[in-house]
Amino acid sequence: MRFEEMPYERVDLENVQKEFAQLMKEFDEAASGEQQFAVHQKFYTFSDHISTLMTLANIRHDINMEDEFYNQEKDYYDEIMPVFQNLMVQYNQKLYDSPFRPYLEEKIGPVAFKNMELAMRSMDEKLIPLMQEENALTTRYNKILAGAKIDWNGEILNMSLMTPYLHSPDRKVRAEAWEKYSAFLRSNEEEIEDIYDQLVKNRTAQAAKLGYDNYLPLGYDRMQRNCYDRKMVEEFRRQVKQDLVPFAEKLHERRRARIGVDRLTFIDEGVYFKNGNPAPAGKPEEILEAGRQMYRELSPETGEFMDFMCDNNLFDVLGRKNKKTGGYMTYLPDYNSPFIFANFNGTSGDVDVITHECGHAFQGYLAGMDPIREHADITMETAETHSMSMEFFTEKWADRFFGARGAEYREMHFEDSVIFVPYGTMVDEFQDIVYSNPGFTPAERNRVWRDLEKQYKPHLDYTGNDYYERGCFWQKQHHIFNYPLYYIDYCIASVDALQYKRWMDKDYKAAWESYLKLCRLSASKFFTELLPEVGLASPFAEGCIRDVIRDLEKNLG
Repeated sequence: MRFEEMPYERVDLENVQKEFAQLMKEFDEAASGEQQFAVHQKFYTFSDHISTLMTLANIRHDINMEDEFYNQEKDYYDEIMPVFQNLMVQYNQKLYDSPFRPYLEEKIGPVAFKNMELAMRSMDEKLIPLMQEENALTTRYNKILAGAKIDWNGEILNMSLMTPYLHSPDRKVRAEAWEKYSAFLRSNEEEIEDIYDQLVKNRTAQAAKLGYDNYLPLGYDRMQRNCYDRKMVEEFRRQVKQDLVPFAEKLHERRRARIGVDRLTFIDEGVYFKNGNPAPAGKPEEILEAGRQMYRELSPETGEFMDFMCDNNLFDVLGRKNKKTGGYMTYLPDYNSPFIFANFNGTSGDVDVITHECGHAFQGYLAGMDPIREHADITMETAETHSMSMEFFTEKWADRFFGARGAEYREMHFEDSVIFVPYGTMVDEFQDIVYSNPGFTPAERNRVWRDLEKQYKPHLDYTGNDYYERGCFWQKQHHIFNYPLYYIDYCIASVDALQYKRWMDKDYKAAWESYLKLCRLSASKFFTELLPEVGLASPFAEGCIRDVIRDLEKNLG
């Protein structure tokens, strides 16, 4: 079904509660594992429909944040979502405690039961008011960013539409663009800091109600960190500082020489060539069509997937002034339909949507064919491995999007992929420090950020911009507000993707077969089990980052 034809009606909480009660009654009365699994299959149908309706409302809200109807729906789901999550936990408790659990575990898998344990550990009815408040705070933050109205030579632009000017080949243009971009954030600094201050205190209060000293253990459970812990992440961060930051700084120096400046300042971040970054040659419709042809050539599986996406209008990618910022892939289970949301703005990021977000969507499309719904419940570092690796698998088609600048795009993409990891790891360490010290003032948090920038991005120079020099750059990073502790998943996945890059440079076909296997395995195994299964080293292993960087550095021109 085409996206615009998918019917929507508000999820009635009272009916949902009655249906859950009936399902749990039937589950309790079932006399065997087979009978309980039959009830669980009813739960699949029921929960899929609820998820589909909630997701439709969320997408349509994000497509037009000035739509009053879907604004009201968003507020409604902000209120009822914690209640729904609590019902899900109560239902999962039935499976977890079932006398027929060995049968159920054989059908559903041990990963699912570990995730149930984490969900039960991180949810309690007494948290609902705090969770409702948390949802309202994140919605408030997102409306600030989406409501940006930046005057650019008489045209009013939002944050996404400013991107081409932030990366302009004309240094004077990007200096002016950065000034106006940061002026918008500076004008909202006090409110943004207040929102985050409330979020940190709110999440800390949730953790306290569950008996934790701070939010970090609760946050790890909510991120479904089911096979690695905080110490392993700390070790990963140490290796990034030791082995990856020096290489990234070499790439920044290459970039400095290439763009012809004496020293890099913050206005040069994200600029890779003196004549400007490679930009896609076609209109949005042409980019989508080129993507369709690319995926048909890549494999039968990706061709079928992309035809399905295009034929059913499962993209909303045009940048508009009333859209939510950013991009994502989500899933509509009633229709086995991934959906991709983005903001095209005429930069190479438009093509990254066709590679990165389609990596997510392709895996979601495959997972939707698995009758065991829990197998689709992948953890985020696995999900980001799918997307970031697809960026490299599709690089050889870059000429189709960038014409004569295809080779330059590949060079830029590789450098950007490496350079991102220190930044993403810094975001994680920032959050680790903040939630370990929930009493920090906004100024103290800003000092933490600026200190971390000096460790992870030593080249960074904020001369002329007091807002960033005071350590406020993090305030634009919506993941910090909306998805606490998420960002390290991108970094772990980046190391996986760089492993695939190393592999495909030697044997593309073998690397692709491994990737396809990884996508099909979904969440049938833990992340730390998936990697050796498909021939990848664990990013947590001592020397993994060093060895990958050493091999890739050999291929630099």
